[in-house]
Amino acid sequence: MKKLLIYFFLLSGLALYSQDTLKVMHYNLLMYGNYWNNCTASNNNVDDKNEYLKTIINYIKPDIFTVNEISEILTYQQYILNSVLNINGINYYQMGSPPNYSGSYIINQIYYNSEKLTMCSNIAISTNYRDIDIFRLYYNSMDLKYTNDTVYLNCVVAHLKAGNSYDDEIERANETNKLMNYLSNSNASGNYLMMGDFNVYTSAEQAFQNLILHQNQDIRFYDPINSLGVWHDNSYFAPVHTQSTHISGGCPAGGGMDDRFDFILVSDEVLNGTEKIKCLNESYKAIGQDGQHLNQSLISSPQNTSVPGNVLDALYDMSDHLPVVMELLVGDNVGGIAESENISFYISFTNPVTDKLLLKIEAENNAKYKVQINSVWGQRIYSKIISSPGSETYEIPFEHFKPGIYILLISDKDRNQIVRKIMKI
Repeated sequence: MKKLLIYFFLLSGLALYSQDTLKVMHYNLLMYGNYWNNCTASNNNVDDKNEYLKTIINYIKPDIFTVNEISEILTYQQYILNSVLNINGINYYQMGSPPNYSGSYIINQIYYNSEKLTMCSNIAISTNYRDIDIFRLYYNSMDLKYTNDTVYLNCVVAHLKAGNSYDDEIERANETNKLMNYLSNSNASGNYLMMGDFNVYTSAEQAFQNLILHQNQDIRFYDPINSLGVWHDNSYFAPVHTQSTHISGGCPAGGGMDDRFDFILVSDEVLNGTEKIKCLNESYKAIGQDGQHLNQSLISSPQNTSVPGNVLDALYDMSDHLPVVMELLVGDNVGGIAESENISFYISFTNPVTDKLLLKIEAENNAKYKVQINSVWGQRIYSKIISSPGSETYEIPFEHFKPGIYILLISDKDRNQIVRKIMKI
């Protein structure tokens, strides 16, 4: 009996305290396996692209690697698996099976580290141009065979309609609306990543608004780096631009680095770590982006030293997009802020917020409350002690806050705490 108890506590310790890190990478591969329009066998050759991609993969070493613009032909998808990923003694990468209901010649795909993750389902939502794929994975926790309990991660991969016309914007909005309706009708919850080439020029575009401000708050997505605004040709957002790596060229799009097309958005569960997966602070980045090449190519002056030289050359030659990466912490107690279970007061507030936050606290007795607002990374940006006579509305100025997500914390004298997300638009 004593040995059984020791065994039980050892397993409990693993479950409670073991943590792991998953590196996620999304990349538009620029017509991999497709010789179409200006992309030819000479300027977009798959064997050449494999060499560039090997250099990039070896540098990043992703556990989850999602892609846009890969050929619908299975042979090309397997070519990356066998010639880029599972090489030099590595044999643990596997890939998904996207159905391609929309019949596109370029599709989405996922590659993943099967030592850490297992694929349990592929779901696709067809649109007028390309499927939006939902790949559901679960984490191979150390105690999985004993507890039969694990954590799930859903990777939604989309390549929205390209173009800057009104009709293109309408089509993109229809695509994300179709996705969000599916998630809402499915009562989706838990850990979700929304990744892909969205082809949006501003966060105000309806396609993006559908993702971050859907009427069903339970399925909204959030930008981990809180970098919302007019991205196109805007020097303020130069550090997050992902396209184009070229000024001009045959296969790649031209124009230089001036758009944030590629994203990894997260559900609130991933943002806050409430379901055992949390995005790590400041891990999100566009690989090869130094913020110094607005409207210039990736390799133009001034010298780009954000990555080693061979990686920079590979990024330039591989695609007209940059890959975006983010790290996830997996395990129990990865969330930074916990909400109290026994509270004797209630709150209501305006959300989203523009110039001011209207906060109402309701309680049976007069009491003092601490109102605090943090950034998503835990930085305190507002704090005040207020007295509530039972029910009163307070105004908190928000006009100087940047657009994005913030954490509202209200606590009483006994340190009972309510935690809520608020969005400034």
